[in-house]
Amino acid sequence: MRFRPCIDIHNGKVKQIVGGSLKDEANSAKDNFVSELEADFYAELYKKNGLSGGHIIILNPVQSEFYDEDIRQAKLALSAYPGGLMIGGGITCDNAHDFIDMGADKVIVTSYVFKDGKINYDNLEKLKNAVGKEKLVLDLSCRRKYDKYYIVTDRWQSFTEVTIDEATLDFFADYADEFLIHAVDVEGKAGGIEEELVRLLGNWAKIPITYAGGVGCFEDINKLKVLGKNKLDVTVGSALDIFGGSMPFEKVLDVCRS
Repeated sequence: MRFRPCIDIHNGKVKQIVGGSLKDEANSAKDNFVSELEADFYAELYKKNGLSGGHIIILNPVQSEFYDEDIRQAKLALSAYPGGLMIGGGITCDNAHDFIDMGADKVIVTSYVFKDGKINYDNLEKLKNAVGKEKLVLDLSCRRKYDKYYIVTDRWQSFTEVTIDEATLDFFADYADEFLIHAVDVEGKAGGIEEELVRLLGNWAKIPITYAGGVGCFEDINKLKVLGKNKLDVTVGSALDIFGGSMPFEKVLDVCRS
């Protein structure tokens, strides 16, 4: 299991939020942690510890008054650790290469490949052609509804009609180098992982998958290893001591590597 670090940016600040609380209206979210440090501090920390494949997520929409400041923070991080981080938030086929040129290893996309809750096949092809499969990460973050997990878009606010299952994963694997999947209902709550989702992902695991959501203690990491058959990578956010939580950063790295 690899530890995949994160830098979440909202309203121009590095933050940890409760995922399900994010709203575009008034740029609101329930904050768990707001850093007094800029994004390059975290990028340099991850670089120092040899952590690659982390993700920067811009949580404001492009239309937000804070978006330019979000981009400034993202540039700081990418400049501090070129080639070591991926980035998502407002990515399209038109701007994807701009972020690669800024230093992103890969771009992460969700909303652009969905329209009216359905897969936008044209946009999916355009993205693949623009950056290549090897530079594209699909964020298939999901929420539970009617005993299934549905992919959510627009910064986790809108349900699509697409469920997370083996057929869906098989389809998207033809377009992406890896998946990033937040279990949105538990994201930022540090109250335990989505066990059923982890089992599903671990049973599939044909390309790299980073799971995020709900890890609040070392038992959760060990449970993720078992249920995910040691095939999933993990992101820990709000529970880390570097983000105001109780789990020591260095010990989390040791447990993931063991």
